[in-house]
Amino acid sequence: MQDHEHLHSLNLRLNKNYGMKKNILLFFLLLASSTLPAQQTSLFTLRCEHLPHPIGIDAAQPRLQWEVKTAGKEQSHYRIMVDTDSAKLAKGSASNWNTGKIASAQTLVNYQGKKLGPFTRYYWKVEVWTDTGKSPVSSPITYFETGMMEGKNWQGAWISDGQDMHFKTAPYFRKSFQRSKKIRSARVYIAAAGLFELSLNGEKTGNHRLDPMYTRFDKRNLYVTFDVTQQLKQGNNSIGLILGNGWYNHQSTAVWNFHKAGWRARPSFLLNLRIQYADCSVETIATDTSWKTTTGPITFNSIYTAEHYDARLEQKGWNTPSFNDTHWRNAIPSKAPSTQITAQTLHPIRDVEEIPAISMNRINDSIAVFNLGRNISGVSSIRVKGPAGTIIRMKHGERLLPNGRVDLSNIDVHYRPKGNDDPFQTDIFILPGNGEAYFKPRFNYKGFQYVEVQSSQPVTLSKESLTGHFMHSDVPSIGHIRSSNPTLNKIWEATNNAYLSNLFGYPTDCPQREKNGWTGDAHIAVETGLYSYDAFTIYEKWMADHRDEQQPNGVLPSIIPTWGGWGYDWGNGPDWTSTIAIIPWNLYLFYGDAQPLRDSYPNMKKYVDYINEISPSGLTDWGLGDWVPVKSVSPKELTSSIYYFVDATILSETAKLLGNLNDHTKYETLAQKIRNAINTKYLDTAKGIYGSGLQTELSAPLCWGIVPDALRAKVAANLHQRVAADGYALDVGILGAKAILNALSENGYANTAYQLAARETYPSWGWWVKNGATTLYENWDINAKSDISLNHIMFGEIGAWLYKGPGGIKPDPAQPGFKNVLLQPHFVDGLESFEASHCGPYGEIVSSWKKEKNKIIYNVEIPFNSTAALRLPAGMNMKTTKGAAPQPNGTTFHLSAGTYTFELTSVSK
Repeated sequence: MQDHEHLHSLNLRLNKNYGMKKNILLFFLLLASSTLPAQQTSLFTLRCEHLPHPIGIDAAQPRLQWEVKTAGKEQSHYRIMVDTDSAKLAKGSASNWNTGKIASAQTLVNYQGKKLGPFTRYYWKVEVWTDTGKSPVSSPITYFETGMMEGKNWQGAWISDGQDMHFKTAPYFRKSFQRSKKIRSARVYIAAAGLFELSLNGEKTGNHRLDPMYTRFDKRNLYVTFDVTQQLKQGNNSIGLILGNGWYNHQSTAVWNFHKAGWRARPSFLLNLRIQYADCSVETIATDTSWKTTTGPITFNSIYTAEHYDARLEQKGWNTPSFNDTHWRNAIPSKAPSTQITAQTLHPIRDVEEIPAISMNRINDSIAVFNLGRNISGVSSIRVKGPAGTIIRMKHGERLLPNGRVDLSNIDVHYRPKGNDDPFQTDIFILPGNGEAYFKPRFNYKGFQYVEVQSSQPVTLSKESLTGHFMHSDVPSIGHIRSSNPTLNKIWEATNNAYLSNLFGYPTDCPQREKNGWTGDAHIAVETGLYSYDAFTIYEKWMADHRDEQQPNGVLPSIIPTWGGWGYDWGNGPDWTSTIAIIPWNLYLFYGDAQPLRDSYPNMKKYVDYINEISPSGLTDWGLGDWVPVKSVSPKELTSSIYYFVDATILSETAKLLGNLNDHTKYETLAQKIRNAINTKYLDTAKGIYGSGLQTELSAPLCWGIVPDALRAKVAANLHQRVAADGYALDVGILGAKAILNALSENGYANTAYQLAARETYPSWGWWVKNGATTLYENWDINAKSDISLNHIMFGEIGAWLYKGPGGIKPDPAQPGFKNVLLQPHFVDGLESFEASHCGPYGEIVSSWKKEKNKIIYNVEIPFNSTAALRLPAGMNMKTTKGAAPQPNGTTFHLSAGTYTFELTSVSK
């Protein structure tokens, strides 16, 4: 029987895809778990470094975290036990760390035991005492496993095939070796400059794609760990590896000039295969010049454009032990790309979903266009038969021309080809001519809905010949929205699809035209991501990228990662690069984990200090402004200064949290100075209007806490009136879109916010959906001449608003990680039912309501060890029909852990 944590993870994934099948499967899984001892029947979820049983971690004091479903309301005590011997833990003892019984409700604790060694599996468990009894409930035993821990533990050398960085054909490598002793365990640790695909004895290792994740290669490289115990065998073995260019050796040309990056070189790698035998001896197979290398069928690969594959050049069995590699040459030593190699501790990129084509349109005997029915990030695979040398071109795009062929004109705007040998988003596959051939790119992804397949001579194709593969960082689904409005449901789904399409080890703006880590797009969508997905590890990695990219004076670039110059002189500024403060702060709010704040605190200070130096008045016009507005343009100085205020405020609060009271006072004073400067210049106190009263000018100050408390009602009323005067239509860019729904909902105008959110005519999210959108767009105007990607996340705040507005679920900064849930649902006109759920660190939170005649039935679930503060709209009577009746505290009701049902009626009725 698998661990209970596996059941919980399975439940989340099945929730995402399978509905009723999930319930049936879980019934049998949980039935099986009932045979466990009584003290183990509680459903635990255990994580280390925010991952279930990770291997190959480098953290000296890893974070151990647990979630438990058990009787009672809260945890009163806990005990953590860690040991290298699981049998000891089963008997209740631990030699590496035993906290003893600790009086605390804390569920996130850094390891404080004996120093962790490299290459070691540590087993751990937690016992939890509750308010219901004296006996603890005990978790299953789980584990984490350390990796290199220190650079000195690497053996061998970086190697490559010695070709020039301009050489296009991808290098293949192999190493044969023999084993005669019984193998207990085996791990591969591999770092690469570029991308790799690893195999052992002819079988691909793992199910990751595009490893390792993109970093600033000349400052930091990531290594990946694989458990290959089952792939090795006694006798002859072989390691096979293919290297791709990725962002490291960018051979395509575009406006971003990554082909000029200072780190560029031929891809290389460092690999250690560490084998522990049954007799406790250890052997390491490391990269050196004895490895063999050659080229193969991948004649070109680009993370930006596509992949070219000549199947006639395949060497069958090249990665198997029996292959004769005498005609391969020896690898050569290669310079390490950086001096820092760290563990890749995050959810990997995978092929998450297969999407069959819904139709195939034959244009002529050599051209067919496949439609997946939805826009995705990823690749397509094809099965086709034809004569040897037949050239298949697979062009991927989001739109069709009037003649039915694929149109790239909305996404190739930044592509700057030097010739015709690297067509944009177009894979090239040359058939081997020996029966049906299969092709699927290894080192690329694209953004597309349509694939135009063109053959140099007629081939037989059917709708089943092509399959789409939705690729992204495989972050678990932890949130769900469902409402009585089908358009609203589709907007939420489109938002999630756009979010996932732009998550590849770092958040991007779009999966086709750029694939860049635009900072503004990312901080606007961070709440949307964190409500629906467990993306903590992705953002934590990206914050390390920020620290790598920050200049000594504090300046950050507008895209991260970048290379030695791009983005430092254009596109950055507080409205974009506030990521350095906003994202760690949101990780703290959603997870209760202060480590991201602690790690980035010096970088926040340098950034805020730089703005203070160049803008001593408290106002700054450094930034891009309210990007891609409908029609009205708000002052850049206003919006940039607001984000400067946000940064200073977060920095002040972080200083307080970390115990630096001098910095807390310093930056609190700075934040107030910025706020006063904004209000002095832009606020008409008599009218309650900022600037000329545009939607962004009014909503951004409301959303971000600029408006004086005494004037909030007046400014909110003016915002409502402005929206009404605009015909209840949006007139905002991305900064206004982040603010407007929240500003209205949180200040008495939830109905107005809903009218904007549910609108189905231009300009609106619903307008996109009504016109066939399955992802979010880059421009409100679907017929615009520029900024017309059909898969962007920058207008994605609506996904978070659905949880915060109608759902009313918010984290409490005073008790973060949803230790205390702020519940303030809005039962808006025009919506008959709504359900929001979010699985936070303590478990699932549910806020669900439906209207029945003259009453509202409101259902709430608060997980064990958590509480909630419920605030209802004014003028409502509340009757509790399930759960203990909460006690009011002014306008707020305190809820302890449990399930509740309330009947709500209007006082006037």
